[in-house]
Amino acid sequence: MSAVVASPGLSWLGIVRLGLVQAALGAIVVLVTSTLNRIMVVELLLPALVPGALVTFHQSLQFLRPRWGWGSDRQGRRTPWIIGGMLVLATGGILAAVATAWIGSNPTAGLILCVPAFLLIGIGVGACGTSLLAMVAGGVDDRRRAPAATIVWMMMIAGFAITAGTAGPFLDPYTPTRLVGLTAVVAGLAVLVTVLALWGVERRLLAGAAPQTERVKVPFRDALRLVWGEGETRQFAIFIFVSMLAYSAQDLILEPFAGAVFGLTPGESTSLAGIQHGGVFLGMLIVGVMGALGKRSIFGSLKLWTVIGCLTSAMALAALVVAARVGGDWPLRETVFALGLTNGLFAIAAVGSMMGLAAKGTPGRTGLRMGLWGAAQAIAGGLGGFLGTAAADLARALFGSPAVAYASVFGIESVLFVVSAVLAARVGRGLARREDESGGRLLPQSGRP
Repeated sequence: MSAVVASPGLSWLGIVRLGLVQAALGAIVVLVTSTLNRIMVVELLLPALVPGALVTFHQSLQFLRPRWGWGSDRQGRRTPWIIGGMLVLATGGILAAVATAWIGSNPTAGLILCVPAFLLIGIGVGACGTSLLAMVAGGVDDRRRAPAATIVWMMMIAGFAITAGTAGPFLDPYTPTRLVGLTAVVAGLAVLVTVLALWGVERRLLAGAAPQTERVKVPFRDALRLVWGEGETRQFAIFIFVSMLAYSAQDLILEPFAGAVFGLTPGESTSLAGIQHGGVFLGMLIVGVMGALGKRSIFGSLKLWTVIGCLTSAMALAALVVAARVGGDWPLRETVFALGLTNGLFAIAAVGSMMGLAAKGTPGRTGLRMGLWGAAQAIAGGLGGFLGTAAADLARALFGSPAVAYASVFGIESVLFVVSAVLAARVGRGLARREDESGGRLLPQSGRP
């Protein structure tokens, strides 16, 4: 079968347009994971375990990401998978809102309907997100990779913030009808934005690319085995998994830590989260600007920023360990801002590196690689949040002190980030060596067909 490999031809406008798709995806996700969560717990008086289990269910489906990426590789086009995934996500979001509204009058039927709704959400997020990142990875050159990662990720966060800020007032006073109507409007706009943003982008990318004959009809299991057999792909997957464990383990315990150890009120701990996100934004911007320098400066190396981000994140978490022991006199807000800043450095550098490595190795497997790494990220993210809270509870039971319990978790995260820095430093060494030996042309690894 003849497949077409896109040349790196995304303009800045094209990158922003793909960022709009990521923002549209985030708009639906934030309604599902935040708004519906709150309504189930507060208005419908359900145990917090119910929405937690549903969100975990849709996240667990991200292990299918390699399958969706392989599908777009096989077809040779990403656009149908992105739009199709967005349609499935929008349908699942509306269905989840209907199910939530139904819980008020018929809890059993509503909860049963939640299962297929969150199934569609998980499939839609995986199919749309994986193919979107594969399109970005195949459409940008090295010089624009870091800024592209920054733009796409910041626009996704903007989708979270704008939807949460503008949709909230339309829900007051809450009624089931308002909930379903608002979700349908947001989902419809997300699909419309996706279609308009993608219009003609891939056609222009493919227009100047030369046809290349590739073995894209390899069965999925064989293709996955071949990709996992690539040393750099496997190393990067392990790095993503370990670093995301470290990154996500503090998500659910940082605010409880601030309340239990420093006595912050719910409002003050919420503002602390805002300080952390401000640091994340700044870290993303720094890597985006410095990464644009490319090979003209050592500070244009995404690999360097990945290692720096991991090591400085470890230092910020170590500072939280000290904060747990010192208590009220410690500059908590400054430390949390530093944690956000270093996490932002790590996150964007890792995403940019992911985009660069995705196009390496066996041709025609970009989507499969992005899917494999996306699955590692999603599984580690969900597992990290669970293990972080479980470890805090276990440490509190063993030592009887909240400060010691939270310090134990932060300390484990710090060690994991140091391990991640070592793994990140090792990624790509074999790839660079083979490229040097071939004069820039990638040589196949031993044992690969």
